[in-house]
Amino acid sequence: QQIIIVYILFLRPLSFLRGKILKKRFFIKDVCVYTLYFFGDNNFTEWGPLFQHYVPPPFRIPGTSPAYSFGIAGSGSGVPFHWHGPGFSEVIFGRKRWFLYPPDQTPHFHPNETTLAWLQHTYPTLPPALRPLECTLRPGEVLYFPDRWWHATLNLDTSVFISTFLG
Repeated sequence: QQIIIVYILFLRPLSFLRGKILKKRFFIKDVCVYTLYFFGDNNFTEWGPLFQHYVPPPFRIPGTSPAYSFGIAGSGSGVPFHWHGPGFSEVIFGRKRWFLYPPDQTPHFHPNETTLAWLQHTYPTLPPALRPLECTLRPGEVLYFPDRWWHATLNLDTSVFISTFLG
């Protein structure tokens, strides 16, 4: 049954399931556990031709060299809050929602909770002053994430994206 549900997620947007399958409490958490999310640790032997054709954003940080990471993700998937060095993320297909906090403002989250669950349960309880900066990237749009900024993502559709890490 879970395999069929995951397959449905790729055929229809997540909103199609709301009011049907998502009435089951356990499924909200499981959607993001079983939904496709491929990102990082790209083998450059296999992915090299793709990266050779990729035109990165025309911005650089002096003294850094870019490292590319290609991703494909299903609707409803994403990554919980985390931080790392600076970089860019560009959406090629689909939409990706971003939530960002500056380094001195630690977000309220549980590391084992999906971004979708956080958005549904924690986000509505946050006072406006404690809510993150937010944006939704669409195809061709790029987001710069500064060094050590907390961020979480939620793929609103099946998405294809490339991140450029500057380090």
